[in-house]
Amino acid sequence: MRKLATGVVAVLGIALVPGVAAGSAGPGWSATWAASPHTPTDLLGPGWGPAGFEDQTVRQVVRVSDGGAAVRVRLSNAYGTSPLVVTGATVARADRGAAVRPASVRHLSFRGHRSVTVPVGGEVVGDVAPLAVPPLAEVTVTLYLAGRTGPATGHLFATATTWRAAGDHRADVAAEAFTETSQSWFYLSAVEVLDPGPRRDVVVAFGDSITDGAASTVDANNRYPDELAERLGGRRAVVNAGIGGNRVLNDSPCFGERATARFGRDALAQPDVRTVILLEGINDIGFANFAIECTTPNPEVTAAQLIAGYRELIGQARARGVRIVGGTLLPYKGAAYYTEAGEAVRDEVNAWIRTSGEFDAVVDFDRAMADPADPDALRPAYDSGDRLHPNDAGYHAMAEAVDLSVL
Repeated sequence: MRKLATGVVAVLGIALVPGVAAGSAGPGWSATWAASPHTPTDLLGPGWGPAGFEDQTVRQVVRVSDGGAAVRVRLSNAYGTSPLVVTGATVARADRGAAVRPASVRHLSFRGHRSVTVPVGGEVVGDVAPLAVPPLAEVTVTLYLAGRTGPATGHLFATATTWRAAGDHRADVAAEAFTETSQSWFYLSAVEVLDPGPRRDVVVAFGDSITDGAASTVDANNRYPDELAERLGGRRAVVNAGIGGNRVLNDSPCFGERATARFGRDALAQPDVRTVILLEGINDIGFANFAIECTTPNPEVTAAQLIAGYRELIGQARARGVRIVGGTLLPYKGAAYYTEAGEAVRDEVNAWIRTSGEFDAVVDFDRAMADPADPDALRPAYDSGDRLHPNDAGYHAMAEAVDLSVL
């Protein structure tokens, strides 16, 4: 997999609110929503990502966790093969479907210009957009892409509807032009809100498909990080840095770089981050028995190797002054890649997470989600049906398992 370019292109360009480096605690901005970018893939069949866009408008609906008096966005071309030209973009309060609330549309600018070019491997940060958003509000970010983009950096498993229209409809209030849909996000990697504090209290949920919200209801915002944000009631932000299929120790051509490689960008670089909840490792265990193009390389992984990976992540967090909370791995008996040998590794890893004292705190997702009649399996009421991913009730239970004081 091609390495990411070092650094980002930060182009705030506004005198009253200076640009703040991602992850810093300087006054200005706080993370409120994010989607970890990765290489576009046709894993689920022909999609928009590998083909890219040309003379099309892409409208994406996201729910923020924290609110603020103004917003800005980050756009990523981390995995593009050519410079990305965004001809224009808007942000607005979402209404039904692809519609937005009248009078809420704000044209985005980048260093004072409505168009921007994002270099290959790079990222741009928008100027302040004077749109006040309350906590837990849905907003749309709409991109008009006039020229051919090539493969589109994005996030495959959005569990949310993205809309597309032919031509330039970036400022449309009505939904009629948006006749095509996808369940992935494209280019949009973050939304941030103006933070007068700053409080430095953002929580990043970092992990794989279980953090990403796989098998939850589309457009319902029932992923466990969303449910956790609801528990917090907008008092602090919860940012989702999950990637379906991601692993701690091995890269994937479809599911992103290994956790130890992407942790700095996707978790520690979030503005005002204070705490990371780490829940990852079940794919490292299971993919050894599930060989497809997207899961290779897929070596057999030992508990000692996973623990070494966790220790590397703990070290990265401590070096940045960020708290790291360890989540025990959920039961998965009956899942497609379950084996008794893998279960032994999971048990050993979970015992270490609970007892080692190396994390700042622990969330015992395993015990919260286990079937009392068979602790190696998900509780039936929490099972989406694949014996691996929770359903909406399960994600709610995961959020309830988090002791808010550890955040």
